Amino acid sequence: MNAPGPGGGGAAVVRMLRRLAGVAASIAVSAACSIGSGPAPEATPESAPESAPESAASGDTRWQYQLQGRVDTSVPAKTFVVDLFDTPESVVEELKARGRTVICYVNVGASEDWRADSAALPAEVRGTELEDWPGEFWYDVRRTDLLAPFLASRFDLCREKGFDGIEADNVDGWTNDSGFDLTSEDQLTYNRLVARLAHERSLTIGLKNDLDQVADLEPDFDFAVNEQCAQYDECAKLEPFVRAGKPVLHVEYGLGTSAFCAETTARGFESIRKPRDLTVPREPCP
Repeated sequence: MNAPGPGGGGAAVVRMLRRLAGVAASIAVSAACSIGSGPAPEATPESAPESAPESAASGDTRWQYQLQGRVDTSVPAKTFVVDLFDTPESVVEELKARGRTVICYVNVGASEDWRADSAALPAEVRGTELEDWPGEFWYDVRRTDLLAPFLASRFDLCREKGFDGIEADNVDGWTNDSGFDLTSEDQLTYNRLVARLAHERSLTIGLKNDLDQVADLEPDFDFAVNEQCAQYDECAKLEPFVRAGKPVLHVEYGLGTSAFCAETTARGFESIRKPRDLTVPREPCP
């Protein structure tokens, strides 16, 4: 929904390193991935990159969310969320060489007409068009027989390109006019399938929005990605992730940082302000 469009091994215990307020936390998943960070000292997105810091005290920076345009690898963020299809493998390699964690954006809940694989699913899986997002149509998430192999192919590509994890978008069709009679249980089943497919490929997985199911889904997901919880007074719903020591990557579009940073950083979120088209500029919370 964000991309508006031309937008393990065995029993190994895998750690995600979470740097929020200088505190490292680990969680058992099937892939290693550093998510989140501490204060952001850069003046502009074009500042020169720094080496991967050890802790917030040594200058960790917050995340970068860019789904449009050529990825600016010089942004001194610890974690990058970028588009699966539009980001070349060479860019992923460059970012990882700089010590960055790289997450691939994948729309798992709606079709996108401009994607090369958009015709791989039959029309019966497509529902109504997403409001304000032309060319995107909700999936019937009950059709896991069709959607599971489709998603597996996309997640395979994410792994092959060298990404560390996945931001799975549009996992809340049950709360929208999807064109299907979706229930909360339908969505829970589907979202857990999404998480399992990621973990089977040694990729971490982030729960995007779907705030009404956070308490149920937190055990299945490794971090959260949230849009505009401050604007809509919903940030408290993400507390299960914070209590579990899992990162919350938070972005606001319409509010200035003075309107939300004090609250969200106090909660332990990694908060930034971005333009809604998710181009390069960003304004991290101090």
